[in-house]
Amino acid sequence: MRPRAWNAGRVATGRTETGEHDVVLLTREGCSACGTALEVLRGICGEFGLTPRVIDVDLAAADDPELRAEYGDRLPVVLLDGEEHSYWTVDTARLSADLGR
Repeated sequence: MRPRAWNAGRVATGRTETGEHDVVLLTREGCSACGTALEVLRGICGEFGLTPRVIDVDLAAADDPELRAEYGDRLPVVLLDGEEHSYWTVDTARLSADLGR
């Protein structure tokens, strides 16, 4: 089953206006796995000249409670171009391959 795309205003639903991939890490404060995922994600994205965006689902819930409801129980979550790419850990091999496209 293909993960559904997140269509919240804050999370892009596709590539950026310049045609680059949009990589987002959904996190929450105090999540040690989220910190580890961010380090890994920065390394992979750096190889492609990208900087991942980070969204704390608890802070975002003030404006968008559905974001936390959808993803809050399986953080960290990596979104690539608005679609769920991986959760709990970064799928490094797959993300590198997908960013190379």
